[in-house]
This record gives sequence, C-alpha cells and structure tokens, in this order.
Amino acid sequence: MNFIEELRWRGMLHDATPGIEDHLDSQVCTGYIGFDPTAPALTIGNFVQIMLLSLFQRSGHRPIVLMGGATGRVGDPSGKDQERQLKSFEELDANLERQRKNFYKFLNFEEGPNKALMLNNIDFYTGMDVLTFLRDVGKTLTVNYMLSKESVQKRLESGISFTEFSYQLLQAYDFQCLFQQQGCTVQMGGSDQWGNITSGTEFIRRNLSEKAYAVTTPLLTKADGTKFGKSEAGNIWLDPDLTSPYQFYQFWINADDRDLPRFMRYFTYKTREEVEALEAAHAGDPQALKRILAEELTVRVHSEEAYQSVLRVTELLFGRQAGKEALLAMSAGELDTVSQEIPCHAVPAGQIRSGIAVADLLTDATGILASKGDVRRAIQNNAISVNKDKIDSHDHVINSDALLHGKYLMVENGKKNKYLVVVE
Repeated sequence: MNFIEELRWRGMLHDATPGIEDHLDSQVCTGYIGFDPTAPALTIGNFVQIMLLSLFQRSGHRPIVLMGGATGRVGDPSGKDQERQLKSFEELDANLERQRKNFYKFLNFEEGPNKALMLNNIDFYTGMDVLTFLRDVGKTLTVNYMLSKESVQKRLESGISFTEFSYQLLQAYDFQCLFQQQGCTVQMGGSDQWGNITSGTEFIRRNLSEKAYAVTTPLLTKADGTKFGKSEAGNIWLDPDLTSPYQFYQFWINADDRDLPRFMRYFTYKTREEVEALEAAHAGDPQALKRILAEELTVRVHSEEAYQSVLRVTELLFGRQAGKEALLAMSAGELDTVSQEIPCHAVPAGQIRSGIAVADLLTDATGILASKGDVRRAIQNNAISVNKDKIDSHDHVINSDALLHGKYLMVENGKKNKYLVVVE
C-alpha cells in the first residue's frame, strides 16, 4: 500500500495537492514536517504528525524533522484567536533540545537509504539581515495572497502583528531551502497548516520554477468536544518526566468509546486487515480494544519495561489478587506513581523512626480516620492493613522497619480505600 492509500484507509488524509500520488509512486521522495519548540516536550497532539512522518518512512520515503529554532521565535498564528506570548530564546532552546530527543523513539535516524534527518530552521537565517530577508523572501508573495490564507483571515478582526503575519513567509522559505538543499518535495502537517504549506509550494514555483507538494491531516478532536491531547489534568506528554507511563496508559484506557475507531486508525502500526479483525473480534468489548491500543502505544512511547510497570501499578490499584508479594516487588518509582493516583499523606521521618501506634498514624499523623474510636472499630472489623498485613491491635506500633524503600507505607481501610504514607 502506498503512502496516500495508507492515509486514506486510516482517515488521515484531509487535503493534498494534485499529482502527489504519482509523484510518490515514481521515486523515493523526501518530505518534512516542522515542529516549533513552544512547549517543553512533545504531546500526543504532536503524535498525529509523528505518525505521519513514521508512515511516510515505512512507505519507503525519507522524512525530515524540521525543528523550529527560528519560527518558534516568531509564533504561528494558525489555530490561535489572539497573539501568542513570545518565549525567551533560552526557553525555546531548552524546549528544542528536549523535543529533539523525543523523536529518536519514533523514526529511524540510523540506517538505510531513507533514514530520517533532523534539521533546525534557524540555520536558514543565520547571517541573513533584515534587508536581505525583505528583498529575497518578502518580495515573493503579495500581501493580497498572504491575506487570503485562513490563518490570517481569522485574526483580522482580533488583530495580528506583523511578526505573526510574517510567519507564513518563514515557513514558505523553509520549504524552499529544504527543496534546494535536501531535494525535499513534500511538506506535511495538520489541516490548519494548509495555507502556510501551500505558500511554500508557491515559493518553489515562483522562485525556482519547480513543483512541490502538500499533504495535510484532519485536526483530531474528541467526541465530547474537548481538545485531543489533553485530559482533565492537562496535557498528555510523550515525556515520562511530565506524564508518567501509567497516566499515559490510562489516557487511552479511559478514552470515549466513540473515539476508539479513529484512535486505532491514527495511532496503531497494525495493518487494515489486523485492525478490522480486532474490531470484529471485540465488537462488544471496547475495553479490550483500548487495552490493545494502550499496550502498543505505551511500549512504543515509553518501553516494554515501562508497560510492565504500568500493569503492576494497575493491578495494585484495581486488581483483586494484588497481595503482599506484588507490593513488595514494586520499585520506588512505581510507588511514586501510586502516590499520584491515590490519597497520599506525608509524615515526618522522626515520627516513624521512633515508632508510632497505628491509631496515631491513622488519626493525628494522616487524618485517614477521624478518631481513635473509628480506628478501633475498623480494626475490629478486620478492615485495616498496612503493607498488606492485617492489623489486629489498636496499639500496634509501626517503625522504620516497615517502610518500603525506606519511604513508603501502603494503608488500606477495607477493599476500596487505599492510601500511601510517604515519609519525609
């Protein structure tokens, strides 16, 4: 299956310039997508475009990741109803470096005739003064042409600065530079980038008398109307320091059933036949499909080891069979993940080191229970466990020997009420 056919069955083709399918079928082509470093890492909102580059490479073509060291300093007006707050150069450079590392998980930069390439568009402008830019770049397109673009039209009422108005010139010139320097004939992106991308094809037509091509994907939105790439807690990042593998996994597990067919097609590497077979096999069980997709994506974005860790945390929090052995086998990192998912109480180390009665731990130290009487009744009902050991005495003393990794205690009040005590 060629690249355009692949996008069609996945529902990932929004628009394309005429002749692109013949162009891609006739040779190994080079195509690119630009990523501005306006966020500290990549999000799953970027994942659609990463998939686009990945599918492009898997179809036999050469992808380029163009980091926006220059365009990030200006700000893209596309999809924005007001002017962006400009970030400092230092913040943009730090973001760029962090994002750059993320890409190595998803594309082959190491070997083969179509190995991926990563470039920074600030290199196209180093040494160029403003007069050269205005003469060589700004002269290519008329203001009328630039005003006709949707990203500009939407901002005319609320206002758009010359800085953001000029963004499409930078992106267009990027395409021209890549065409000249790398033989890059295809630019890809979301549908909101169509105006910027076709400005690039126009640059190449006018300045080089050559033909270039554009491909865009639909903007992915969720069935409930909220923005894809976010949860109630905020952005879902592709960086484990910002979104843990467990939280990443849970995003897919908790997806709306209505979104599942699109998510499967946008993000799996499975073939059309495999996807349709899975959907038929699990027609009445969307959670099974979510688990399959969540596993594939967690392994790809994080690792097999991270996925296994996610399963251990999930079993501890929700499983019926999670016993003491499973708890004791958990790493400090896994317990830290648990601490973000259930009520967590900090207790000074001195209180544990000298020994603390369970009644004092559950009331004065943490407030898990309201009174000593509540503790006594819970113990009499065989409801209180510490590190999966049942507590049978109101006077039971807990000391530092009970701490997991020298820091954690798991407290349970019945089957459903779980708490983590963290010693600081």
